[in-house]
Amino acid sequence: MRFEFFVALRYLFSRRRQTFIYVISVMSILGVALGVGALVVVLGVYNGLTTDMRDKILGANAHGIVLSHIPSAFENEAGLSRRIADVPGITGELPFIYAEAMLSAGGGVKGVVLRGVDPLKAPRVLSLLARMQYGSAAELERPGTPGIIVGDELARRLALAPGSRVNLLSPSGQKGAAGYSPRVRPFEVAGIFKTGMFEYDSSLAFVTLAAARDILGLPPDFLSGIEITVEDVFRADEIAGRLADALGTPFYVRTWMDMNANLFAALKLEKFGMFILLAMVVLIGSFSIVTSLVMLVMEKTRDIAILMSMGASAAKIRRIFMLQGSIIGLAGTLLGYALGFALGFLLKRYRFIKLPDNVYTTDHLPIIITVPDVVLVGASALALCFLATLYPARQAARLNPAEALRYE
Repeated sequence: MRFEFFVALRYLFSRRRQTFIYVISVMSILGVALGVGALVVVLGVYNGLTTDMRDKILGANAHGIVLSHIPSAFENEAGLSRRIADVPGITGELPFIYAEAMLSAGGGVKGVVLRGVDPLKAPRVLSLLARMQYGSAAELERPGTPGIIVGDELARRLALAPGSRVNLLSPSGQKGAAGYSPRVRPFEVAGIFKTGMFEYDSSLAFVTLAAARDILGLPPDFLSGIEITVEDVFRADEIAGRLADALGTPFYVRTWMDMNANLFAALKLEKFGMFILLAMVVLIGSFSIVTSLVMLVMEKTRDIAILMSMGASAAKIRRIFMLQGSIIGLAGTLLGYALGFALGFLLKRYRFIKLPDNVYTTDHLPIIITVPDVVLVGASALALCFLATLYPARQAARLNPAEALRYE
């Protein structure tokens, strides 16, 4: 064991004649531990909420959308789908029609975002259609009255259940003797989905491509675009760039990152702000380290002078107090890790903190603790604690042995 490390440990854990300094050291460890533990848990909760929100968004939307400046560009849909599928990284494609309409039932009238999809391909691209509360996407194609799939909040507002009859009104009017009048078509509720996001569950409805063209008065081959899924959602921009190059003009590709950039930028900013706020707790613990080391230097003035008289250099004296503060920081960081991991495990296992599901996207507090966040928290705590040792260690190293021993 090195001389500096040995002396630092003796100073840190020896209680004789310096009980007050020992208590301050323990409080410093606890302060750092509370800050580290809080940072681990809060960042884990932010990761959990962000991941849950991202999954809900990607459940209702594909990873990317192929659009065109010319509506007629999608007439050869089969050939275009083959070209999209040939691009490396693309795992699925889904032609769609996007429009706004009015849905009326016995419970009232509500504006909806209408999406026409292929019932066979849709569950492989949109996960919300693969995990519905009632019914299935395949039931959209049925003999007689066409089917419609609505969100849980929309069904609750209009008092709908599987098999309920509704009317869909399109703003695209049809010309008659008295002028233009809205198109109205009857539909039967074939399924109900729930994503946990109010804006989707209250305003989204799915029908077949043929039914969407009929209610909107569109040509037989019309498409709004083609949705795509990719192997890695975090590389969607890269794959979208390759796809745009392969398709060329007049097509362009937008990804889920582009369409939700403001939301995730706000979440990232909130996470950074919370990190800075909770890092202040660690900083307070590091101030306690400064206090304990300054008092220890004053208490051990004679010991320091004797060590320097026996040949200990100023650098060694400086390292003794730097090591002591670093040990306090390391102990607090490890204890904080233990507290954070334990609380995180309990939150994930037992879900004892419940959230109102009509306000948040989930009914419990999700938590995902990642290695980069853990490393960042630990490195920040150790850096703050190390910086707190510099002033006391410098003052100890500048001590003049002759002056310290003159009145002893």
